[in-house]
Amino acid sequence: MPVLTWAVLYVVHMELVTAWRPRVPGIAEVFHAHFVDHAYPPHVHDAWTLLIVDEGAIRFDLDRHHRGAAGASVTLLPPNVAHDGRAATGDGFRKRVLYLDTSVLDAGLAGAAVDRPGVDDPLLRQRIHQLHLALDRPGDELEAESRLALIRDRLRGHFGRPAAPAALSTGLAGQLRDLLDVRTREGITLQEAGALLQCHPGHLVRSFTATFGLPPHRYLVGRRVEQARRLLLDGRRPADVAAEVGFHDQSHLHRHFVRHVGVTPARYSAQGGVPNTLPSAR
Repeated sequence: MPVLTWAVLYVVHMELVTAWRPRVPGIAEVFHAHFVDHAYPPHVHDAWTLLIVDEGAIRFDLDRHHRGAAGASVTLLPPNVAHDGRAATGDGFRKRVLYLDTSVLDAGLAGAAVDRPGVDDPLLRQRIHQLHLALDRPGDELEAESRLALIRDRLRGHFGRPAAPAALSTGLAGQLRDLLDVRTREGITLQEAGALLQCHPGHLVRSFTATFGLPPHRYLVGRRVEQARRLLLDGRRPADVAAEVGFHDQSHLHRHFVRHVGVTPARYSAQGGVPNTLPSAR
């Protein structure tokens, strides 16, 4: 697994860049930027560039054709194809970019991406937004990997011939659940699970969600919270519990525990197994 790295660079005119390499197979780099005056010279990447614009608009030339990106559209630029970029207005732009390894998307999609790099797909854009949120939270790598698998399938539908949908399998979903139960603390990546179960990660996510009503990453979080509740009522410290059940750190436990249980781990632990007595309603 690559090491998680962060870099924040402030430049002139309050322009800001944040970049890091997440622990998610297939994502080479995450790049967030707010530019006003900066203009990219013509250049190429050795990875796919998946781009959404949060504010403003971008003008760019791709393979000597004038293009643009703004609003609800999603832009996909293929590897090794020259492009530049600049703000379309004087107000600049704010963008979020994922650089995806060529293992994520087939090189055969490059021609379609050159001809039509932008697509209007609200669901795809929402999934990319959710992926960025997951990538910004250490410890949520399985969620990020699950979201990336669904994004990959949707991009293939836009830029190439979508694969024929495989029949969803409850047996396969049960096998993945067994893996998650056995590896609740250390976790498992979708790539590992796919290799063990001989199935594509995207199909694993769809089968699991259809069978159990929630995606694999939410199931795993729920199992960890369930184990944390028992340890907290045994008097264990929240920081120790976080490490014991597989959360990244205490703040990671805190966030998911409050979402699931409605109180902080410390308040839950303070009960010490004594029922919380509330006045009876009349």
